[in-house]
Amino acid sequence: MTDISPGAPAWVDLATTDLAGAARFYAPLFGWAVAEADRQPPADAHLVFHQQGRPVAGAGLGAGPQRPPAWTPYLATDDADGAGQRVSAAGGRILTEPFDVTGSRRTALFADPAGAPFGVWQSLGMPGAEVFDVPGSLTWAELTTREWDRAKEFYGSVFGWTADDQPMGQTTYTTWQLDGRPVAGMMPMIGEDWGDLPSHWMVYFAVTDTDTVAAEALRLGGTLAVQPTDLARGRFAVLTDPQGVFFSILGTTPP
Repeated sequence: MTDISPGAPAWVDLATTDLAGAARFYAPLFGWAVAEADRQPPADAHLVFHQQGRPVAGAGLGAGPQRPPAWTPYLATDDADGAGQRVSAAGGRILTEPFDVTGSRRTALFADPAGAPFGVWQSLGMPGAEVFDVPGSLTWAELTTREWDRAKEFYGSVFGWTADDQPMGQTTYTTWQLDGRPVAGMMPMIGEDWGDLPSHWMVYFAVTDTDTVAAEALRLGGTLAVQPTDLARGRFAVLTDPQGVFFSILGTTPP
């Protein structure tokens, strides 16, 4: 992939407190090769993960008291500064002002009105990930939020997304559409099962066999938050890495 439409997911990045530990966990789990990014402020201590010889995700020592360890999706834009203005106008917050990584991208980190962090990615030579929807790469991003109606207004205003709502059990699942095609999803946080978990973005990595990868994650020191479960679009599970970061995997449903 050499071009990603503005408003579509372009990249995922892990903020962690243990960069070496993250590499030891994710590289064997997804078959990623690890490369050190160019060391230049503010990209110091940053890794790029490759699948099939192409970049698919990154990781850096960005976690701290104000930013717990997490996977964060970055959405493509042709104007990071303009996106920041729209975020502020729509009630979101700027967590990191736009900055350039020379030869790669202009990027920024924002939070929506419910506090869910996300980034934007303006290509300055690197369009983002070069592989999607194959094992070991990003296949879906899903907003899990306590303010779903406000989210529709916010993301519609910032990225031009429209909301396609469909019943799913006792709740309603939203598929975000951009120019008539799905780009992400939204799950409302309704009920007590969510506890005090804040609104957040969940990333899904494609796998061949959900149960096998879930078992391997446990062997590598991760935990299983949601058992492998069949959905209409495949078999998924929610895991946490050794630093407690949530992520999901999605594979084909067994016959």
